[in-house]
Amino acid sequence: MKRTFQSLATVLLLAVCIGHLQAQKVGTSSLQFLKVMPTARATAMGDAYVSLASGADATFWNPAGLTNLQNHEMTSTLTMWLFDTKQIALAYGLPMGDWGTLGFQFQYVDFGSIEETRADAVDLVVPANGAPFFNAGLTGRSFTPYSYLVGLSYAKAFTDKFSAAVTAKYAMESLWSDQAITVVNSVTGEVTSYKTYADVILFDFGMLYKTGFRSVQIGVSAQNFGPQVKFADAAHPAPLAFRLGVSANLFGQEALMFQDDMHRLTVAYDLFQPNDYRQQMHVGAEYAFSELLTLRAGYKYDYDSEGLTFGGGLHTDLAGWAVRLDYSFGRMNEFLNSVHRISLGVQFR
Repeated sequence: MKRTFQSLATVLLLAVCIGHLQAQKVGTSSLQFLKVMPTARATAMGDAYVSLASGADATFWNPAGLTNLQNHEMTSTLTMWLFDTKQIALAYGLPMGDWGTLGFQFQYVDFGSIEETRADAVDLVVPANGAPFFNAGLTGRSFTPYSYLVGLSYAKAFTDKFSAAVTAKYAMESLWSDQAITVVNSVTGEVTSYKTYADVILFDFGMLYKTGFRSVQIGVSAQNFGPQVKFADAAHPAPLAFRLGVSANLFGQEALMFQDDMHRLTVAYDLFQPNDYRQQMHVGAEYAFSELLTLRAGYKYDYDSEGLTFGGGLHTDLAGWAVRLDYSFGRMNEFLNSVHRISLGVQFR
């Protein structure tokens, strides 16, 4: 076990160091929809979740948390993002005993309908009847960009304290209704065709370590490893991200302060390093009454627009199945609307 802990500590240190080096290029990553994380429980706690990730939702945050599953589980999350953008996320966890645990995930982002504008359509319109007006380039057509991701995770508990996992996922983003556009050089007459979408295979890695000291857990994940993402003739890296976190119960079972079977208060802290921004921090807390009713709050430090988060959930049994309904609210700055997430999960018995 000592060797396992040393290996974990080494990987954590490397993850933080590599993440710091990768953060030199600010605002240069592609596939930005991968930064919009699902799961109402996690986002209500300010994204401080890498050490708490469990069940099917762990596929999004730290796939090593899949090893906590005892039964099949399915979860779904609807995210009401900025400017009428919506994200749908689905996850399924399948425990296979000594063989490990499989996890499946699907995400789809609907950016809504956007009116097409073209530079060659900019003109002063003089109708036969009525006053002239200026056309800012509208063509009368519209298009609907979208993004989606499908992934498969495999997690394995090597001891009763240490587990690790890997995820392979396919991500695709389309910017136009057609898969390609043709551009004609007005001077040379040269015709060039460009793809209007990009797709890539990416990988996530995760580890979870239960220290054995009360309820203290340590989690780490590295997300979106893969090649450059190319749109037209420009290529940029995927949004590589490192998460390192620790969590514990202050009240509740195996608590640091007070043992209690009725009330639980969990606190969590994550250090987050993206490859296109400086280092950030997430803190969160969750209070549970009899594991039926939960209240959550969190804060995201060193963000341009995000900050306070909060939410809650209700867990109950329905026809012998464990069902949970969660909600989270994320406050943005004064110029952006707030973000709402609703999650529904079912554990089959």
